[in-house]
Amino acid sequence: MEKPICPKCDHVKTVKSGVVGGRQRFKCKKCGYHFTVNKLGKSIDKYYVIKALQLYIEGVSYREIERILGVSHVSVMNWVKQYKIKAPESNDYRPTYRVLNHTELVKFMANKENLLDTGMLITELGDKFMIIKWERFKNR
Repeated sequence: MEKPICPKCDHVKTVKSGVVGGRQRFKCKKCGYHFTVNKLGKSIDKYYVIKALQLYIEGVSYREIERILGVSHVSVMNWVKQYKIKAPESNDYRPTYRVLNHTELVKFMANKENLLDTGMLITELGDKFMIIKWERFKNR
């Protein structure tokens, strides 16, 4: 393990100075400041962060993103706040999505009816593909 840098004076010379709460404590030789190293949390691959934010922008709900990607909806909410993402407000269209493997995607794209009268986005989702389509709300 590398010796950490003092967070107070940024000096590199530190020594171990006991254990507090199961975490190693250090002391800076220059300024005498005692500190512990920040615990690293469980990190999620940036791929999933980007995919979650893309889906959010496309109008997919937090819970749906959770089901699709297997990432907590609370994490998605935190990423939206962290990156200050705002979903466009549009009441004319609603997204629908399908997750398909490669063979199913080829069959889907071969059917001309699937390509008419809607906007469509195809994105990779691990070893599968997600199709997001926008369809107009039907006037009542």
